[in-house]
Order: sequence, then structure tokens, then C-alpha cells
Amino acid sequence: MPPEHWADLDPDQRVQRVVDLGLPRFRAKQLSTHYFTHHSSDPASMTDLPANSHEWVSALLPPLLTEVRRLETDRGDTIKFLWRLHDGALVESVLMRYVGRVTLCISSQAGCGMNCPFCATGQAGLTRNLSSAEIVDQVVRANQVVARGELGGKRRDDHSADRVSNIVFMGMGEPLANYKRVVHAVRTMIAAPPDGLGMSARGITVSTVGLVPAITKLAAEDLPVTFALSLHAPDDELRDELIPVNSRWKVDEALDAARGYFDTTGRRVSIEYALIKDMNDHAWRADLLARKLNARGRGWVHVNPIPLNPTPGSIWTASDKAVQDEFVRRLNAAGVPTTLRDTRGKEIDGACGQLAATDED
Repeated sequence: MPPEHWADLDPDQRVQRVVDLGLPRFRAKQLSTHYFTHHSSDPASMTDLPANSHEWVSALLPPLLTEVRRLETDRGDTIKFLWRLHDGALVESVLMRYVGRVTLCISSQAGCGMNCPFCATGQAGLTRNLSSAEIVDQVVRANQVVARGELGGKRRDDHSADRVSNIVFMGMGEPLANYKRVVHAVRTMIAAPPDGLGMSARGITVSTVGLVPAITKLAAEDLPVTFALSLHAPDDELRDELIPVNSRWKVDEALDAARGYFDTTGRRVSIEYALIKDMNDHAWRADLLARKLNARGRGWVHVNPIPLNPTPGSIWTASDKAVQDEFVRRLNAAGVPTTLRDTRGKEIDGACGQLAATDED
């Protein structure tokens, strides 16, 4: 069993855990405040707690993520972390500063079982699900880094957040294959302090390759998060090859579920589309994608194409710029809002599809 961690307990359980340790109930609120507000699990920094508190603080807040390595871009505005979990499993997360926001790309699984052939994580296979505590702790640890001034790229006139403001579940793993823990983690992220991180649900994006029943379930959770469908092909013939789960839930089923998410939540859906040279970047596929999206209405979706990021041993490469531009132009011309996504961290293997979590230099 993984070690118990504060973020895995609801408020009543936290109080009971403190009582079980023979401590006053008010200590639960103090400990929550340190972890969720001050982003600290170090007993030495908790000066309002008894001097003999180290043992019970360690019992409730054991170290779940051990930093193995970090890589930074030349500008210092993107950092990729390699974390070792308590059982030796490895995961990665990527911290990025943009003008006006700080975004963290987090992992929900160690590895991934979806087996998408163009993704380094998928090719490594699945090790295990992360606990909700391990998911939340990636945010807490990133907040510590931001607070210490270790994330570069902030200009004097930049009013970007001094802590993580946006979360994208686009790191290692298929978030909806770890549904219960991901939803619990999201609820902890948006819960008001001292019971959570106090983040905005609208700043959190949950992605999936198309687990249709889980999409419908997520829509009913009353969590106004942004939903992203990693589509990558508008036709079943190609998507069967690129996204193996498409053999179970076809393109139209995934798009229907995505439209259902919008209908239930009112939140516009994002379609993620990795542009692969001579594979899925044809003009006719852009037209087909536009027809399928428009057939389900207008104003409910936004498309985010992204040039394929290189992975070791891959025979596939990113589309040529002219082809990318034409793909985007055709979608926009058809009335589908489309924006080529800004790629971050490619030089440190921290961009989409590149996370492999290896401790080899």
C-alpha cells in the first residue's frame, strides 16, 4: 500500500487521523494550512506546531516525490522534473511560465497503457496509476519552485502568477483511465484553503484519447474543468492505427461524447491534433474534421493542432510549416476556431508526447 498522505484524506478523515495520533483537532487545520496554502510539508518550517511534532507530521505528510533531475530551457521559463515515487516508479512533470500565467503539465500515471505509437510515454507501457496525493503533490512541489524564484522568464512588467495558475493533465498517462484518483485530485486542487489549493476549475484541463464512458461520467461531475479530446485523425481507418483505443470507441462516438460534455457543462471542448508529416496532415482530412465538428453544431469546440514532437527511434516527423498553415487555414475557413499550439520544452524532451521518465543521462 502507498504511504498515507494528507491530500488523499477528506477533511473529516484528516481530523480523525490527527485524533488517532492523540493530537488536538485544531492541529488538522494547521497542517492543512501549511500544506495547501504555504506548500510546505517540512516540519521544521511549521513554527506554530509543537517542537515534538516531527513524527506525526511525517506520518501524515511523507515524502511522495523525490526529485531525481530537472532540465531547464535556455531561457529558464520551462523546467522538466523527473520524480521518483515511493516504490521506485518514475514520472515527469513540466512547469512553464507564460505571460500572465504559470502552467504545470502533470502526470496521472507512471507510464501509459494506451500504446499510441507516436508517443514516447505510450511506447514505454503502464507501470501503475498515481494516487491522488501523488498527483496533487506535483502541484505543491511546483509551487515551491515558483516561490523560490527558480522558474525564469518573468519580466518586470509581467504580472503572471507567483504560483501555478493552470493545470493540464497532458503529462504521462491517460487521465480517465485513472478516473477516481484524477477527479479526487481535481476536487482537492479547487477546494478552498485550508482544505485544498484554491485553484480555479476553469484553469484545469483534463485530456483523454477517447474513453467514451468516462467522458460522459466526467461531464456529470459538476466540475467546470476544460475538457480536451486527443483526436489526431478524423477517420476511423487512420485513427485505429494512431490511437489503439479507437478500435473500441470510434471517432463519431468520441466526438458525440465531447459534444455531450459541452451540452452538460457549457464548457467549450478542445480538440488536440498532432500534425504528422504525410500521415494525418492532408488537406482533405482537415476538411473532414471540419465537417464532423460542424455537423455537431457551432461554438462548442476549438481545435489545437500541434506539430509532432520528435521521440527516440520514431520514423515519423512533424508536418512542414506550409502544410501546417494550410491545415489551420482550412479549419478556420470552415468556421472552426483553430490555433496552432505553442510548443514548449522540445529541447529538453519536455514537449507533448516526449515524456519517457528515464533516469539515464
